[in-house]
Amino acid sequence: MTIRRRLVALAASSSLALSALGLATPARAEGQLRIAEQFGIVYLLLNVAQDQKLIEKHGKALGQEIKVEFVKLSGGAAVNDALLSGSIDVAGAGVGPLLTIWDRTKGKQDVKGIASLGNFPYYLVSNNPNVKTIADFTDKDRIALPAVGVSVQARILQFAAAKQWGDKEFNRLDRLTQTLPHPDAAAAIIAGGTEITGHFGNPPFQEQELAGNPKARIVLNSYDVLGGPASATVLYATDKFRRANPKTYRAFIEALDEAARWVRANPEKAADTYIRVNNAKIDRDLLVKIIRNPQVEYKIAPQNTLALAQFLHRVGALKNEPRAANDYFFADHPATARGD
Repeated sequence: MTIRRRLVALAASSSLALSALGLATPARAEGQLRIAEQFGIVYLLLNVAQDQKLIEKHGKALGQEIKVEFVKLSGGAAVNDALLSGSIDVAGAGVGPLLTIWDRTKGKQDVKGIASLGNFPYYLVSNNPNVKTIADFTDKDRIALPAVGVSVQARILQFAAAKQWGDKEFNRLDRLTQTLPHPDAAAAIIAGGTEITGHFGNPPFQEQELAGNPKARIVLNSYDVLGGPASATVLYATDKFRRANPKTYRAFIEALDEAARWVRANPEKAADTYIRVNNAKIDRDLLVKIIRNPQVEYKIAPQNTLALAQFLHRVGALKNEPRAANDYFFADHPATARGD
């Protein structure tokens, strides 16, 4: 099944997830793991784990055979729908979707974060020469991002708007945003001539835009909004899955940690893995440069997520107030953050 057909199929089933908030997901035997990932090098640790069969390796060390399936989706809303409907066991998405689903399932499925996939600066790139800051966007502009209102890019843009115009105006730019997969958005920014004049993306798409269109410029860096390096893309699951599958869960964490250490030690081989697993048509030198970017850090301990979480509660996007990262990350593993 192609990526687009899979996305269509998931969209058709997403209505089931609306009722899933009150329903238990189907029970699954220990040793089966379905993981949803999206587009971009932010999912490199999953690519390495898949390529080297690290989850299976750590499962065997624990005496547990594990069958692993990777599913490619686009957008936090689609990923959250899949998790709540029981179509996947582990969700890969931005911190924004994690906070949304944590808030909505608190006391029910109790979805929480498992680990981070690393720290990455996310750029809002525009090919409109008149746009130098977010204040310069007009009704003629459209900003592409993976999921309107719920993706981490959408939430960071709201945070930036609140800092620019005040909390009451946090959603001021929402009307200009449009849901679009990163590859399509990047193509639009590079080609120009479409209604898409901005893209809040992730690596490597943002770097491809800057290299591929001389008019493209960085309008916003997520690190500037969040006050420094921060986890942007994370992995999360239901508490039921974590408790019912202790060996699978542990093997998954240990595989991620090994993948992170391997990427840090082998950036060029990691680039080759990304190209091979994703069948990516990207300049290898550009990819290696991204992996070696000093602002990028491959690690599984989440960092600097609380400011965004508390902002979202402050403006009413979250009903439950997060007081520490452990409120929305499982706190029973050293991979998780304790308080930031």
